[in-house]
Amino acid sequence: MSYEALPDGELAAVVTYLEMRSPPDHTVPPSPLSLQRIEVPQPEHYRELFRLIGAPWLWFSRLTIDDAHLAAIIQHPRVELDSVIDESGREVGMLELDFREPHECELSFIGLVPELSGKGHGRWLLAEAVRRAWREGVERVHVHTCSLDHPAALAAYRRAGFTPFKRAVERFPDPRLLGILPKDCAPQIPLLGTPA
Repeated sequence: MSYEALPDGELAAVVTYLEMRSPPDHTVPPSPLSLQRIEVPQPEHYRELFRLIGAPWLWFSRLTIDDAHLAAIIQHPRVELDSVIDESGREVGMLELDFREPHECELSFIGLVPELSGKGHGRWLLAEAVRRAWREGVERVHVHTCSLDHPAALAAYRRAGFTPFKRAVERFPDPRLLGILPKDCAPQIPLLGTPA
């Protein structure tokens, strides 16, 4: 076993890649939540939703690209973006499916606000995502998660029928120190270093 020291201001995560080669034999559980398609996603609204869902887990990748590049991804005709809506009409989650690769669907981003955690809503959202991903012509559905994500994420993907097939170590500057995310988000991940 060996350890590799990280400089202050840098983070590392173990990324696990998972895939599904055939649709699972699962039903979608009931939920008071619903999905609402965002037909022409705008970068500013997308970033708000992305932060709302992802800041507790240090999601930052889509926050660092310019409007034109982000719009080219999220407005692509083979990318589908839905808001998760609660009973009061509030956005409480997101689902992004990417069909740009022929015969494949990537669950690019999927998540709910932290206050919905542990109430079964994630099981509904993931089952609904898998149901929507498997459509005519799709032969593989895939997703990846990392060790900085929600502690139940990997188990949830496996329970939904995904099989791990590869791991990688990802290193990156802490987005809180770069000013991309607030310094107080993701308190479960120690903040080491000083802001840029």
